[in-house]
Amino acid sequence: MAQRIAVVTGASSGIGLAVAQALAAHGDQVVLADVNEEAGNREAEKIGGFFVKADLSTKQGCRSLADAVLAKYGRCDILVNNAGIQHVSPIEEFPEEKWEFIINLMLTAPFLLCKYFWPSMKENGWGRVINLNSVHGLRASEFKVAYVSAKHGMTGLTKTLALEGAQFGITVNNICPGYVRTPLVDGQIEDQAKTHGISREEVLEKVLLKKQAIKRMVEPSELGEAVLYICSDAARCMTGVSLTIDCGWSAS
Repeated sequence: MAQRIAVVTGASSGIGLAVAQALAAHGDQVVLADVNEEAGNREAEKIGGFFVKADLSTKQGCRSLADAVLAKYGRCDILVNNAGIQHVSPIEEFPEEKWEFIINLMLTAPFLLCKYFWPSMKENGWGRVINLNSVHGLRASEFKVAYVSAKHGMTGLTKTLALEGAQFGITVNNICPGYVRTPLVDGQIEDQAKTHGISREEVLEKVLLKKQAIKRMVEPSELGEAVLYICSDAARCMTGVSLTIDCGWSAS
């Protein structure tokens, strides 16, 4: 294949940026999608990528991203669904509008982007969809009802599309990390500290890393390397899989 076209959502920082950097370093043409236009353009320029501002919590935003990519490159070979947010709150206080936003962004958007890019992958007989899921796609935690529900739904989406794509050379896989050193997790630390009435240090020790056998956070660059592996020939028989990089959380 000529230079692969890769689309990474939520790519202006954190995991998405690390994935975009890894793919660009490999020689892929990377489209960075995000709502943060300033950071997105800055990071895209650094890696020779193409930035698209898109609000993926809306159907129109998903459609506009797909249209921009297909108009410029004619296809998408690699789709990395990464965009997401977190909200920590007991169920009785959980804002209904926050539930809708999280489900739209983290479950409906991956469905729509797969739907829109699927024909070009089928036509070329090759495609890689990598869903940046979470250990919360396999395990639940209290006070995260929308996030956990979206991630469990993403696991089902992954398995279903893996079956549909197999005959066309398209693989679809999950990556399920534990806590990753990102701005999103830093925000969770603050939220958990307020919810539990404890310090940030106690949140790390007693909440975030309590269930992990390895007491450290995953680095974003480690997930970039995992994406490269899934896109390699060595992983061509790997589909419908949830690759856990959770420091042993799901082993217990």
